[in-house]
Amino acid sequence: MLGVIGTKLGMTRVFKENGTSVPVTVIEVVKSKIVQRKTPEKDGYYAIQINFGSKKNVSKSLEKKFKDNDAKKGYLTEFNLSEEEFNFLQDMKEITLHPFSETKKVDVSGVSKGKGFAGVVKRHNFKTQDATHGNSLAHRAPGSIGQCQFPGRVFKGKKMAGHMGDRNTTVQNLEIEKIDLEDNLLLIKGAVPGSIGSFVKVTPSIKDGAKLSLVPIVDEVVENTAPVEEAAPVEEAVPAEDTKEAPPVEEAAPVEEAVPAEDTKEAAPVEDTKKQDESEKE
Repeated sequence: MLGVIGTKLGMTRVFKENGTSVPVTVIEVVKSKIVQRKTPEKDGYYAIQINFGSKKNVSKSLEKKFKDNDAKKGYLTEFNLSEEEFNFLQDMKEITLHPFSETKKVDVSGVSKGKGFAGVVKRHNFKTQDATHGNSLAHRAPGSIGQCQFPGRVFKGKKMAGHMGDRNTTVQNLEIEKIDLEDNLLLIKGAVPGSIGSFVKVTPSIKDGAKLSLVPIVDEVVENTAPVEEAAPVEEAVPAEDTKEAPPVEEAAPVEEAVPAEDTKEAAPVEDTKKQDESEKE
C-alpha cells in the first residue's frame, strides 16, 4: 500500500468552528524520490523503493542507485503496491501528499521512545501490592513467576521487568484533521509514536478501509492550459470574417441596376398624365 515518510515536528492543537480544541501531531512529509520500481515480471510483485533522510556513508551499489535517480544519499524504504497504484506512479519521480487529499484515517508507524530498564508496573501495567498489612519493600514486585515442581521453569515471553520502548510501533485508525499541500504538512489527531525529529511512515488505515485518491495530477494541468491554447485561433478568426464580407460588396452592383428599373416604372405614369392634359385641352 502506498504511503509517505514524514518527520514528527511535535504536537499542538487546532480549534474547530464550534470552539472545541483538538490535540494534533504535526508531521512534515519529506521529499522522497523513487529510486527503484519492482514489477511482477522481474521481482514477482509491484513495489517502489524511495529514499528519505540523509546518510554520510552508503554502499557502492546504493550510491550508484542514488546517483542514477538524482537522489540524496539516505535511507531506503519500500511500499508494496497494487497494479492501479503502480500505474498511477508510472510517470512520477517523487512522492507527494496529493494521494492523501481525500483520505480521512491513517496508520502511523515509527520507533517509540526508549524508556530504558523498567519494572513490571510501568512496562506491563501491573497492579502494585498492598502498601500496608506487613508488606515490606515489595510494593512494585512482580510476584510469583513460575511453578513449584512441574514443569519447574519460567515460560518464555513471561511479562517481567526489562528494556522498555525503542521498538517499531504502529498506531492504527488515526484521523486526519488537516492537510496542507503547499507546506507538505499532515495534522493527525492524537499521539504518534516516536520522538520529535524522528521519521514516521504514514499509510491509509487498514481497519477503516481507507483508499487513496489516484486522480492524475497531469490532467489538472492540461485542463488549465487548454483555454489558453484555444484563445490564439479566436484572434486569427477576426480577419478571416472580414475577407468573407468582401465578396458581398461586389454583389451590390446589381442592386444599383435595379434602382433605374424602378424609376422607369414610375416614369410611365408621368407620360399618361401628359396625354390626359392634352385631351383636356382639346
